[in-house]
Amino acid sequence: MTRREQEGDAASSPPAAATPPDPLGRRLWRLAAFNILANLMVPLAGLVDTALLGHLSEIRYLAGVALGAVLFDYLYWTFGFLRMGTTGLTAQAVGRDRSDDAVVVMLHGVLVAVAIGAALLILSRPLMKFGFWALQGSPDVEAAGSAYFRARIWGAPASLVNFVLLGWFLGREQGSRVLAMSLVGNGANVLLDYLFIVHWKLAAAGAGAATALSQYLMLAVAAGLALPQLRNLPLADLAGRAVRGRLLRAAITFNRDILVRTLALISVFAVFMNLASMLGAVLLAATAVVKQVVTLAAFFIDGIAFATESLAGIFDGAGDRHSLRRLLRMSLGWSLLIGLTVALAFHLFGGVLFGLLTNHAEVLEWTTRLSGWLFPVLGMGSLAYALDGYFIGLVRGRVLSRAMLVAATVGFLPFAALAWRRQDVHLLWLSLSVFMAARVLTLGLRVGSTLRTSSPDPSAGSNRPV
Repeated sequence: MTRREQEGDAASSPPAAATPPDPLGRRLWRLAAFNILANLMVPLAGLVDTALLGHLSEIRYLAGVALGAVLFDYLYWTFGFLRMGTTGLTAQAVGRDRSDDAVVVMLHGVLVAVAIGAALLILSRPLMKFGFWALQGSPDVEAAGSAYFRARIWGAPASLVNFVLLGWFLGREQGSRVLAMSLVGNGANVLLDYLFIVHWKLAAAGAGAATALSQYLMLAVAAGLALPQLRNLPLADLAGRAVRGRLLRAAITFNRDILVRTLALISVFAVFMNLASMLGAVLLAATAVVKQVVTLAAFFIDGIAFATESLAGIFDGAGDRHSLRRLLRMSLGWSLLIGLTVALAFHLFGGVLFGLLTNHAEVLEWTTRLSGWLFPVLGMGSLAYALDGYFIGLVRGRVLSRAMLVAATVGFLPFAALAWRRQDVHLLWLSLSVFMAARVLTLGLRVGSTLRTSSPDPSAGSNRPV
């Protein structure tokens, strides 16, 4: 039986040998479309949270949940390596026709996710106290945020395991399963928000409980989709390989490097917003609004990047350098087009589009002035996202971590320090632009070697810098 018969969304389709493979562009966009739709479901649940809490009699519930959500963003973003590491290593195994290795990668990820989730539950109280101390909300806002945190933290194990299963489906080029998880998880969150906040009057705690429970429902769906693909496999033997052996070492090394990369990225955006807060309320608000546009564009660009991770790993694992080269060109081109299109739209129609996000005249005036920075930030950023996806698929963790550290220390920090010294918001946006450009340069310099050489099997104990 061929790999295409065993894996992929079209499990009931004829054997791969009986039908010609999809053209690469169609294959990329089919997977990207599923990813984009899944990504767009995420802010929907957040908008419903905001709308329901914003209509309660006391605003402290909305403010408290906003602060609590920041804490979870930092916690879960830190453990994003569970998704990225699983995608890259799974795609490599699929490319080599090693379905058993793909299952080992998933089982290892699940074990790590459960362990981290349990640790977060045990340490939830000190994490909550430290987080709200750092954010410094008022006592009534902190009380609401704490209620939200205490309820939502119970969903941590499920959330982290979902990261792994999302990565596993992506690595196997199964975008429809990713979309199904997102539809169920975020759809359930919306319905449970209404039940807990409006019907049962649980306010902030209800919002947290709705999110936690929706994660377990998402996990149930993911398990139902994954289990049929594990039939007739020696799961006991594969579970043993998940806690020992060369694949385990490869996963640990790759995830370590992804963690370093992610922490550096988080730090850059944290410093960026912290410096903006020193420029006054109006400039902080304007910077936050323009940054929301960057986040919006990322939902679309990440759809391409995630698809690139999957296909790059599969082509690299199969040793198909020609398809890998074509994939990279397509990914860079389409990502750049999306980034610049979003920048152009907000630059030309900023008065209307930014007006959807704020109605304060002084803030709108500054968003118009800052909108020009969307071109370098999204232009360079879109290329950086695509290159990130490419190197994640190739399991080149050391390349990613070193590139991010260089971009943060050499590209971002000098200009950020100058912006702080001169209290200049334009210099601050320049620092973010240079940071994105430095990411493109540092990663771009390593592309050539990946297209000339074939990648060794991570499970074969190579000295390759994964």
